[in-house]
Amino acid sequence: MKIPRSYQLSVGTKEGIRYVFKGFREQDVSNLTNFIQKNTGTTPEEKQLSVSGHNWGAVDINGNMLSFNVGSKEAFEVSLSDVSQTQLQGKTDVVLEFHVDDTTGANEKDSLMDLSFHVPTSNTQFLGDEERPSAHIFWQKILAIADVGSSEEAVVSLEGIAILTPRGRYTVELHMSFLRLQGQANDFKIQYSSILRLFVLPKSNNPHTFVVITLDPPIRKGQTLYPHIVIQFVTENVVEKELSLSEEVLAEKYKDRLQSSYNGLEHEVFSKILRGLSGAKVTRPSTFRSCQDGYAVKSSLKAEDGLLYPLEKGFFFLPKPPTLILHEEIEYVEFERHGAGGASMSSHYFDLLVKLKNDQEHLFRNIQRNEYHNLFNFVSGKNLKILNLGEDGQDRTGAVAAALQSTDDDPVDPHLERIKNQAGDEESDEEDEDFVADKDDSGSPSDDSEEGSDASISDGEKEKSSKKEASSSKPPAKRKPKNVDVEGSEKRKPKKKQKKDPNAPKRAIAPFMYFSKAERAIANISMNLVKLK
Repeated sequence: MKIPRSYQLSVGTKEGIRYVFKGFREQDVSNLTNFIQKNTGTTPEEKQLSVSGHNWGAVDINGNMLSFNVGSKEAFEVSLSDVSQTQLQGKTDVVLEFHVDDTTGANEKDSLMDLSFHVPTSNTQFLGDEERPSAHIFWQKILAIADVGSSEEAVVSLEGIAILTPRGRYTVELHMSFLRLQGQANDFKIQYSSILRLFVLPKSNNPHTFVVITLDPPIRKGQTLYPHIVIQFVTENVVEKELSLSEEVLAEKYKDRLQSSYNGLEHEVFSKILRGLSGAKVTRPSTFRSCQDGYAVKSSLKAEDGLLYPLEKGFFFLPKPPTLILHEEIEYVEFERHGAGGASMSSHYFDLLVKLKNDQEHLFRNIQRNEYHNLFNFVSGKNLKILNLGEDGQDRTGAVAAALQSTDDDPVDPHLERIKNQAGDEESDEEDEDFVADKDDSGSPSDDSEEGSDASISDGEKEKSSKKEASSSKPPAKRKPKNVDVEGSEKRKPKKKQKKDPNAPKRAIAPFMYFSKAERAIANISMNLVKLK
């Protein structure tokens, strides 16, 4: 088949499996045809691709492939093994839902989410009757071939589980080969081979426990990738579950990894069953303990508040955005004083900067100061490079010591103290030029020179005279600034208001005033009539 920019070869086996090879050149077609005829004895059939854009035609199911043909040409084909769900809507519509959130399509930019077929009752390809119309026959044929999750019974299922990433309430089904998260709007099917590790992390002083499933490749919802599934369990919730597996399967396939029944805390039961089915390793809290005897410290990443878990082989920030940082990826860590301005609130907190080898940085902010010793000892014990410390372990930048300043309730603000010291150093015994020592009886500033006494005195001589009076031995009385303008000369007295001439012409009356007067007269007449009545 000729497809855009190349040719395609489709090979079907006797078991019903189809293999499709793409990217052949036009000159390769004749060589491939001769090779196939010579070695297999079959002549390849040439198929034409329909480019008319018609959406009505016939359906051909060959093995696990479904092709839609417009006339004698093929419009498209899909693999029924990629179908996750199929539903019969009404009597004429069949809907196919694909594994769009499976890890197989995580690296694709666009994915086919669902496909709907309208099969009228007059269809002759899938003959039916009143009880089983043509759409029902078509739906049953797809159901027998498609990889539908309902075809395999779940080993165990948990309902109403709160998942923080991707957010929602889901029914969690653990099958023998995959994990299924079924919600009202989303349906995720995750192969066990994609699960890298499980994390069971209790929250400090909180009745909830995180269970994190780390995936590679991640699942996708729209254009968002989810490398971590963050599940939140109620810590004290106890459940009892029976596995729908026979004793033979448990003994042969899972041996000592699974039991026939479980009874205990819900998050422990879930993690044990998932570990037994998938074979993934489980990571639990490390030896780190906070001041509140918890497994994490409160901090914030970007604009989100959460918990930072120091683990044996990395750091994990939860719940949003879930960020896993392995120790082997870290170039250095740096303890920073929270707030560059030196505000009093900043002394109660410090920041932790983690620089990765790929030049990416993660800044964990607002960590309480009393957590510094435990966190610093943990980082030092893991032999991670601390940028604040030199090779000899000495604090070379002073940032570490700043995080350990006095724990008084009212810490000293160094910025404010610096301003006070500067103000004290700049004080002078010399009085301001704008103030005078004496004050006359009227309360106005007085001067040796009366106003208008000597017009020939320059401004410079006046300033010298003011300084001489200000530096006299007589102690200064209450001072009041002169009423001076920008240029330093005395302000002029405000001009008196001119009396209004009663004979001056008046302004013209606005049209609205004529209207108001007329309406007021009508209103007065109406009021008088009402009073007379």
